[in-house]
Amino acid sequence: MSDAPHRAGEVALVGRPNAGKSTLLNRLVGESVSIVTHKPQTTRHRIRGIVHRPGGQFVVVDTPGIHQRRDHALNRHLNRVAAESLRGVDVVVVLVDASRPTEEDRSAARAASQSGQPVILVFNKIDRIKDRERLLPMTEEWSESLRPVAVQYVSALSGDGVDDLVGTIIEQLPEGPPRFDPDLFTEESQRFLAAEKVREQLLENLHQEVPYGTTVVIESFEETPSRIEIAGRILVADARHKGILIGKGGQTLKRIGSRARAAIGELLGRRVHLELTVGVDEDWMNREERFPGLGYER
Repeated sequence: MSDAPHRAGEVALVGRPNAGKSTLLNRLVGESVSIVTHKPQTTRHRIRGIVHRPGGQFVVVDTPGIHQRRDHALNRHLNRVAAESLRGVDVVVVLVDASRPTEEDRSAARAASQSGQPVILVFNKIDRIKDRERLLPMTEEWSESLRPVAVQYVSALSGDGVDDLVGTIIEQLPEGPPRFDPDLFTEESQRFLAAEKVREQLLENLHQEVPYGTTVVIESFEETPSRIEIAGRILVADARHKGILIGKGGQTLKRIGSRARAAIGELLGRRVHLELTVGVDEDWMNREERFPGLGYER
């Protein structure tokens, strides 16, 4: 039996949109806590997963991607949420898309370096790099400005390097006992997880700007002996998009509902009945006073 002390703490993931933060969180936790799509800015909330290992336990916080768009209040809000998520954590993991770093990656790195917390620099998507010799100059360049306590190379999609990353994170955490039951994989409510699974299907099944103007509110969530009964309302910011979302004969909404129901049931391990309706909340993305009522934290 190891004499090493148990370590516990909180870790923030920061990076640009589509750097792979949500995929990495799900890989670390072993459950589909954070929704993942091919579209940028999929993550709109701080999402907390719990990682359990024999020598340590930590909460990992997936943050919205730090981005340069300022075209509406929601984008500005998401950048604030990402920056504020770095406060009070024990370690900040900066996730960089090694296949094509951008200025938004550098913005995320600057936010991490200004946090005052230990930084682990992680190059993701290394499976896409054919010439691995590129990694050395890239590592030297980023390390010079970021001064990380460690550098890791991973593929969040395949899992390569993730176990080594977990070990490195635990080494940086303070000594402490586990805070959570080993069966618990997130602090998020089931209502929140259900809303996110619906929003995931909106992003996957709608195109161009339509899914970005949607948000999901769970109006009722009731557990019965046989199944979970959920009623959700999808709100669109532009009345013109309501018909697109519903689709001819309601087919698009039915497809979104069916796929979301299956995903919720798989995550929660229960049969699910999901009823979705569509409403209009004109220009909600520019009305910050609406955000708390729609589930967006201040």
